[in-house]
Amino acid sequence: MIISEPDEDEITEWRRVIDFAKRHKLAPAGKRIEKQRLWNAGRDLQISLVDGPHANSGRRSPEENPRVSVPGQLRSPHRVVAALRDSERRLLMPPSLRRRALLLLQGLAAEAERRGYKVREQRVPERDHRSAHYYNGRYFPASCREGVLEIVIDGFTSCVTIKQEFPQSADPDRSQQLALDIGYSRSKRQHHWGDRKRSRLEDVLGIVLRELETRAVEEQQRKLDEERAKEERRISWEAAMANAREKAAQARFATILREQARQWQDAHALRQYCDALERRINVAVDEDVDVESARVWLRWARDYAETLDPLTQLPTMPYGLTFEPEDLKPHLNGWSPYGPEAHASAWSTF
Repeated sequence: MIISEPDEDEITEWRRVIDFAKRHKLAPAGKRIEKQRLWNAGRDLQISLVDGPHANSGRRSPEENPRVSVPGQLRSPHRVVAALRDSERRLLMPPSLRRRALLLLQGLAAEAERRGYKVREQRVPERDHRSAHYYNGRYFPASCREGVLEIVIDGFTSCVTIKQEFPQSADPDRSQQLALDIGYSRSKRQHHWGDRKRSRLEDVLGIVLRELETRAVEEQQRKLDEERAKEERRISWEAAMANAREKAAQARFATILREQARQWQDAHALRQYCDALERRINVAVDEDVDVESARVWLRWARDYAETLDPLTQLPTMPYGLTFEPEDLKPHLNGWSPYGPEAHASAWSTF
């Protein structure tokens, strides 16, 4: 594949993509990916899929232990490393260890940016309430022993912390050991590296970066899975809401019907009573002073019975029903009427 006249941003991006493919062994079996700048007018970038391993590959492949160059001197340091170097509240440790820690961070920062990642300074509050330690006649927060930089890979931010691993040890060898930590991951893989007899931090920086890249890939996949699950929850919730509205409507229809039947029965009973009252009035003595009052009462009773009877007018199908969220709850089978995520949050508490 030929990328014509690429600018520096395009070259950086393609280098990052190719490095990613190599580290995660995405090339077909028996193939390798190579890139080179062509010596034409546009200095095009050529990317090729080539048979066999690289001629310079040793017994241990770069994928197994990718090397990161650590400078011997801190010249033109990365701005984050320079800020740590100039800070009086970070990396409080013996000078020789501090210098080595800064060189390790410089190598890590330079390689991260070479691969197209962002390197940022971590903001640390002035007051750190974690346990303090005594250094050079003063007490400092525990975090002052550390140097931290943030590496952002495809939007995923990781903190890389370097510190003196055993600052209180009386053993001169142990007291000179540094450690790198990148925090726990969801996959519970290795997150801590230290100077050991068989390897030093200079030997594992590539492994640390590879772990950060793997975490970034996993985080992207996790976000995709979460978005997919969120969409599935939304679809299921909307189906549950539609079903709940239908069931609530059926329940409302039944309530209206039963009420109409009750009113019809009441009206029917009242009419029967009115008929009986009228017969009683007809046999009453005309001179009875209560007869006229009884006729007035009869007229009102018949009018009232008429207002109760739902069949006075032709009953029709109820339309335009509205429901409050609480009306739908009994029909949602555990879903919340307030949204799919309210349902997910409720279940996550168990």
